[in-house]
Amino acid sequence: MRTAVFSRQTKETDIRLTLCIDGSGKTELATGVGFFDHMLDALCRFAQIDLALKCAGDLAVDAHHTVEDVGICLGKAIREALGNRCGIRRVGSAYMPMDEALAFAAIDVSGRPYLAWSAEFTAPMCGTMDTQLAEEFFRAVTVNAGLTVHMNLVAGRNDHHKMEALFKAFGLALRDAVRVDANIQGVLSTKGALD
Repeated sequence: MRTAVFSRQTKETDIRLTLCIDGSGKTELATGVGFFDHMLDALCRFAQIDLALKCAGDLAVDAHHTVEDVGICLGKAIREALGNRCGIRRVGSAYMPMDEALAFAAIDVSGRPYLAWSAEFTAPMCGTMDTQLAEEFFRAVTVNAGLTVHMNLVAGRNDHHKMEALFKAFGLALRDAVRVDANIQGVLSTKGALD
Protein backbone atom coordinates (compact mmCIF):
# COMPACT_ATOMS: atom_id res chain seq x y z
CA MET A 1 0.00 0.00 0.00
CA ARG A 2 1.36 3.39 -1.03
CA THR A 3 0.71 5.69 1.90
CA ALA A 4 1.90 8.94 3.44
CA VAL A 5 1.37 10.80 6.69
CA PHE A 6 2.06 14.51 6.49
CA SER A 7 1.71 17.56 8.73
CA ARG A 8 2.52 21.22 8.30
CA GLN A 9 2.10 24.10 10.73
CA THR A 10 2.48 27.80 9.96
CA LYS A 11 1.04 30.99 11.44
CA GLU A 12 -1.80 30.66 8.92
CA THR A 13 -2.68 26.95 8.96
CA ASP A 14 -2.20 23.74 10.93
CA ILE A 15 -2.71 20.71 8.67
CA ARG A 16 -2.50 16.98 9.32
CA LEU A 17 -3.30 14.33 6.76
CA THR A 18 -3.06 10.63 6.06
CA LEU A 19 -3.24 9.46 2.45
CA CYS A 20 -3.45 6.06 0.76
CA ILE A 21 -3.01 6.02 -3.03
CA ASP A 22 -4.30 2.43 -3.19
CA GLY A 23 -7.59 3.17 -1.51
CA SER A 24 -11.28 3.13 -2.33
CA GLY A 25 -12.13 6.85 -2.12
CA LYS A 26 -12.89 7.05 1.60
CA THR A 27 -12.51 10.50 3.11
CA GLU A 28 -12.62 12.21 6.49
CA LEU A 29 -12.33 15.92 5.75
CA ALA A 30 -12.45 18.97 7.99
CA THR A 31 -11.00 22.11 6.45
CA GLY A 32 -13.62 24.52 7.76
CA VAL A 33 -14.60 25.33 4.16
CA GLY A 34 -17.63 23.21 3.33
CA PHE A 35 -17.52 23.57 -0.44
CA PHE A 36 -13.80 22.76 -0.48
CA ASP A 37 -14.44 19.60 1.56
CA HIS A 38 -17.06 18.65 -1.04
CA MET A 39 -14.54 19.16 -3.87
CA LEU A 40 -11.80 17.19 -2.08
CA ASP A 41 -14.26 14.36 -1.48
CA ALA A 42 -15.16 14.31 -5.19
CA LEU A 43 -11.49 14.29 -6.22
CA CYS A 44 -10.64 11.43 -3.85
CA ARG A 45 -13.66 9.31 -4.80
CA PHE A 46 -12.82 9.52 -8.49
CA ALA A 47 -9.08 9.01 -7.86
CA GLN A 48 -9.86 6.11 -5.47
CA ILE A 49 -7.56 7.72 -2.91
CA ASP A 50 -8.27 7.49 0.82
CA LEU A 51 -7.71 10.80 2.58
CA ALA A 52 -8.10 11.84 6.21
CA LEU A 53 -7.41 15.56 6.51
CA LYS A 54 -7.85 18.16 9.20
CA CYS A 55 -6.98 21.81 8.75
CA ALA A 56 -7.27 24.68 11.20
CA GLY A 57 -6.82 27.80 9.10
CA ASP A 58 -7.17 31.56 9.43
CA LEU A 59 -10.69 31.57 7.97
CA ALA A 60 -11.38 34.89 9.69
CA VAL A 61 -9.18 36.34 6.92
CA ASP A 62 -10.54 34.20 4.06
CA ALA A 63 -10.14 30.68 2.68
CA HIS A 64 -7.02 31.39 0.60
CA HIS A 65 -4.38 30.06 3.01
CA THR A 66 -6.47 27.01 3.88
CA VAL A 67 -7.07 25.96 0.27
CA GLU A 68 -3.53 26.67 -0.93
CA ASP A 69 -1.84 25.04 2.06
CA VAL A 70 -4.01 21.94 1.79
CA GLY A 71 -2.87 21.77 -1.84
CA ILE A 72 0.77 21.99 -0.74
CA CYS A 73 0.32 19.20 1.81
CA LEU A 74 -1.68 16.98 -0.51
CA GLY A 75 0.95 17.38 -3.23
CA LYS A 76 3.79 16.50 -0.87
CA ALA A 77 1.86 13.48 0.43
CA ILE A 78 1.19 12.22 -3.11
CA ARG A 79 4.88 12.59 -3.94
CA GLU A 80 5.90 10.69 -0.81
CA ALA A 81 3.32 7.93 -1.33
CA LEU A 82 4.46 7.35 -4.91
CA GLY A 83 8.05 6.75 -3.76
CA ASN A 84 10.41 6.03 -6.67
CA ARG A 85 7.45 5.83 -9.10
CA CYS A 86 8.56 2.45 -10.42
CA GLY A 87 5.92 0.57 -12.38
CA ILE A 88 3.34 3.37 -12.61
CA ARG A 89 1.62 4.25 -15.87
CA ARG A 90 2.84 7.83 -15.32
CA VAL A 91 0.31 9.52 -17.62
CA GLY A 92 -3.46 9.81 -17.32
CA SER A 93 -6.18 11.96 -18.83
CA ALA A 94 -9.93 12.22 -18.53
CA TYR A 95 -13.00 14.15 -19.61
CA MET A 96 -15.63 14.63 -16.91
CA PRO A 97 -19.18 15.76 -17.67
CA MET A 98 -21.27 17.32 -14.90
CA ASP A 99 -24.68 18.20 -16.32
CA GLU A 100 -24.02 21.11 -18.72
CA ALA A 101 -20.36 21.39 -17.65
CA LEU A 102 -17.47 19.48 -19.19
CA ALA A 103 -13.89 19.47 -17.89
CA PHE A 104 -10.67 17.87 -19.10
CA ALA A 105 -7.53 17.00 -17.13
CA ALA A 106 -4.25 15.47 -18.26
CA ILE A 107 -1.50 14.49 -15.80
CA ASP A 108 2.09 13.39 -16.25
CA VAL A 109 3.86 12.23 -13.07
CA SER A 110 7.00 13.68 -14.62
CA GLY A 111 8.88 15.26 -11.74
CA ARG A 112 8.65 18.53 -13.70
CA PRO A 113 5.99 20.75 -12.09
CA TYR A 114 3.83 22.72 -14.50
CA LEU A 115 0.16 23.72 -14.47
CA ALA A 116 -1.60 24.85 -17.63
CA TRP A 117 -4.99 26.18 -16.48
CA SER A 118 -7.91 27.29 -18.65
CA ALA A 119 -11.09 27.79 -16.63
CA GLU A 120 -13.27 30.78 -15.85
CA PHE A 121 -16.08 31.21 -13.38
CA THR A 122 -18.98 33.65 -13.36
CA ALA A 123 -19.52 34.01 -9.60
CA PRO A 124 -16.79 35.04 -7.16
CA MET A 125 -17.77 32.32 -4.66
CA CYS A 126 -19.06 28.78 -4.40
CA GLY A 127 -20.29 28.51 -0.84
CA THR A 128 -17.50 30.04 1.26
CA MET A 129 -14.75 29.23 -1.25
CA ASP A 130 -13.49 31.81 -3.73
CA THR A 131 -13.78 30.33 -7.22
CA GLN A 132 -10.33 31.71 -8.09
CA LEU A 133 -8.87 29.44 -5.39
CA ALA A 134 -9.40 26.36 -7.56
CA GLU A 135 -6.42 27.34 -9.68
CA GLU A 136 -4.32 28.06 -6.57
CA PHE A 137 -5.17 24.63 -5.16
CA PHE A 138 -4.24 22.76 -8.31
CA ARG A 139 -1.04 24.78 -8.71
CA ALA A 140 -0.01 23.90 -5.15
CA VAL A 141 -0.73 20.19 -5.71
CA THR A 142 1.07 20.20 -9.07
CA VAL A 143 4.23 21.89 -7.82
CA ASN A 144 4.54 19.86 -4.63
CA ALA A 145 3.72 16.47 -6.18
CA GLY A 146 6.02 17.09 -9.17
CA LEU A 147 3.29 16.79 -11.79
CA THR A 148 2.76 18.25 -15.23
CA VAL A 149 -0.96 19.08 -15.36
CA HIS A 150 -3.24 20.51 -18.03
CA MET A 151 -6.78 21.45 -16.97
CA ASN A 152 -9.38 22.83 -19.29
CA LEU A 153 -12.98 23.77 -18.67
CA VAL A 154 -14.57 22.92 -22.00
CA ALA A 155 -18.17 23.98 -21.28
CA GLY A 156 -20.46 25.03 -18.47
CA ARG A 157 -22.74 27.68 -17.01
CA ASN A 158 -23.22 26.67 -13.38
CA ASP A 159 -20.06 27.38 -11.34
CA HIS A 160 -20.71 24.51 -8.90
CA HIS A 161 -20.93 22.08 -11.81
CA LYS A 162 -17.86 23.56 -13.49
CA MET A 163 -15.77 23.33 -10.33
CA GLU A 164 -16.91 19.81 -9.53
CA ALA A 165 -16.21 18.63 -13.08
CA LEU A 166 -12.63 19.97 -12.80
CA PHE A 167 -11.97 18.24 -9.48
CA LYS A 168 -13.44 14.95 -10.70
CA ALA A 169 -11.53 15.10 -14.00
CA PHE A 170 -8.30 15.60 -12.05
CA GLY A 171 -9.18 12.64 -9.83
CA LEU A 172 -9.85 10.36 -12.79
CA ALA A 173 -6.63 11.39 -14.55
CA LEU A 174 -4.59 10.93 -11.36
CA ARG A 175 -6.09 7.49 -10.78
CA ASP A 176 -4.93 6.41 -14.24
CA ALA A 177 -1.48 8.00 -13.96
CA VAL A 178 -0.54 6.40 -10.62
CA ARG A 179 -1.88 2.95 -11.49
CA VAL A 180 0.75 0.21 -11.32
CA ASP A 181 1.18 -1.68 -14.59
CA ALA A 182 2.88 -5.09 -14.36
CA ASN A 183 4.26 -4.61 -17.89
CA ILE A 184 6.27 -1.54 -16.87
CA GLN A 185 9.72 -2.39 -15.54
CA GLY A 186 11.33 0.38 -13.49
CA VAL A 187 10.18 3.89 -14.38
CA LEU A 188 8.49 4.79 -17.66
CA SER A 189 11.10 7.29 -18.82
CA THR A 190 13.72 7.53 -21.54
CA LYS A 191 16.01 9.05 -18.87
CA GLY A 192 15.48 6.18 -16.46
CA ALA A 193 14.26 8.52 -13.71
CA LEU A 194 11.21 10.61 -12.86
CA ASP A 195 12.58 13.46 -10.81
